[in-house]
Amino acid sequence: MKPETMVHRANQIALFFASYPREEAVAAVADHLVKFWEPRMRRQLAEYVAAEKPGLHELVPDAVRKIEAAAGPVGRR
Repeated sequence: MKPETMVHRANQIALFFASYPREEAVAAVADHLVKFWEPRMRRQLAEYVAAEKPGLHELVPDAVRKIEAAAGPVGRR
């Protein structure tokens, strides 16, 4: 997927949950990514986060880190 498309989609998810309390929002974004994004999409997002590229809503990197903390590298589920 094009990076611009990936960033837009991830940010749309984050914006939906942005009004939740922070920890709930991070958990909800992470849950959505695990449930609805295929492994290669999550892997691409994790690589984007690891490279500290710009444009992601602040909840997205935290959600990716939460997924990785729970189950290892993102693309392996």
